[in-house]
Amino acid sequence: MNFTTIKLFDFKKNVLSRHILFFISLNLISHVHSFCQIDKVLNDWNSDASLKHASIGYCVLNTADESVVAEHNAHQFLIPASTLKVITTGAALGILGNNYKFTTKIYHTGNFDQKTGVIHGDLIIYGHGDPSLQSEYFTKDTTQITDKWAKILVDKGVKEVKGKIIGDATYFDRSIPSNWIWADISNYFGVVPCALSYADNKFKIIYCTKESGCKADVVKTIPAYLNNTVTINSNVIAKGNDDEAYVQGDPFSFIKEVNGKIPPKKANYDVEAALPDPALLCAEMLFTSLTRSGIKCDIHKIESVYKNNDTIIPKRALLHTHFSPSLDKLIFFTNLRSNNHYCETLLRAIGKGSLSNGLDLVKKYWKDKGLNTDELFMTDGSGLSRADNITTHFQAAALTKIKKDSVNYKYFINSLPVAGKSGSMHSLGKGNFIENNMKAKTGYINRARGYCGYVTSKSGKELAFSVLFNNYNCTAKEAKLKLEKFLIALAEL
Repeated sequence: MNFTTIKLFDFKKNVLSRHILFFISLNLISHVHSFCQIDKVLNDWNSDASLKHASIGYCVLNTADESVVAEHNAHQFLIPASTLKVITTGAALGILGNNYKFTTKIYHTGNFDQKTGVIHGDLIIYGHGDPSLQSEYFTKDTTQITDKWAKILVDKGVKEVKGKIIGDATYFDRSIPSNWIWADISNYFGVVPCALSYADNKFKIIYCTKESGCKADVVKTIPAYLNNTVTINSNVIAKGNDDEAYVQGDPFSFIKEVNGKIPPKKANYDVEAALPDPALLCAEMLFTSLTRSGIKCDIHKIESVYKNNDTIIPKRALLHTHFSPSLDKLIFFTNLRSNNHYCETLLRAIGKGSLSNGLDLVKKYWKDKGLNTDELFMTDGSGLSRADNITTHFQAAALTKIKKDSVNYKYFINSLPVAGKSGSMHSLGKGNFIENNMKAKTGYINRARGYCGYVTSKSGKELAFSVLFNNYNCTAKEAKLKLEKFLIALAEL
């Protein structure tokens, strides 16, 4: 090797080294720039008077190796609101399986005389928790579910039911999570799960409003019970442009009190409330469908049951089994629409009808996945309770575990709202890198807001994240804007 060749080789090494250093420098500058953007958001938060007394935490993990990319107060307990749903729905997919289906069974007691078509006994609708019965989320088939059941019974030769029509909701314990507040539990978002649900366990109070400042008039309730009347004590005023009416009362009572404001000059304005007795309504709707189909029944022999008494349960004969849509389809609406009713139902399905068993099994599921469940405190499945507590590290870690399950992950991520496109994320991040890229569950209850989900960063990393805001001293809209800036900066990492 001559001197010239050596010099040329050294020169090439020099150039190559400089190129490598140049690209490393560019990457470092880009990386530093990304963290500078996060730091800028944090500095803004630190100097923000409305966040002076707030509790804030976030955790960002690389899903490839579960390493921490960024964090702040990541092991501090915070109120998750509806972001807790990722913990419940993720566990439901793992425990029950994406193909799991709820059943609703129709039985008869006594003797079914197939020659005369007479059932000398009761007709029982035994609910197993299906939240989709006549649900607004499954409306492609416009035939009412009880009409389908009536047709099946007609095809089996039933012409008369001598006994009762009973809505049996005994499979679930009829318990309200102990930390749900009175202001929530008679509203549509605070419905109590029922083993025999019907029409999302809610009803509409139809109002007619006149000029601003006038009292709003109750026109009717939809759907209406046959043998019971829901009494509405209303103090609603026509004022403003938003629905600010709220329903109060015992969730199992047929007496409801409605206060607040709704827009003026509306002929048919509906306020949604929790059904006091879903199982009874389901039984009444079946009665209506049966009589319309020509099957004789007694309107005075319709009832619901929620507790098994000590008497011997009569022998039952199965007439029909109805299956719900598969679990992946139910979870799609649970997360996309942040449906508390669906989520609480899934929790009880995990617990085989029991709220407390469901909570224990969800916690065990995540513990078996290697997570520290000291960082999880659940009192419900949906996040409606302010007593729920979680750390952002736990949420982000749970998301990384879900991603490792290739089968269930595709159903899970499909259920999350997409930034700038769908659900509660539809208006967030439009025109930014997170649009159509970040998929996250949102959460909001009074003075608690958060986001947790997935994003592919500009550097190509697939990240799982959680960020929670508690006890801020600004409006909910302002808190949302502050968090949006963080989410946009997060995607730059």
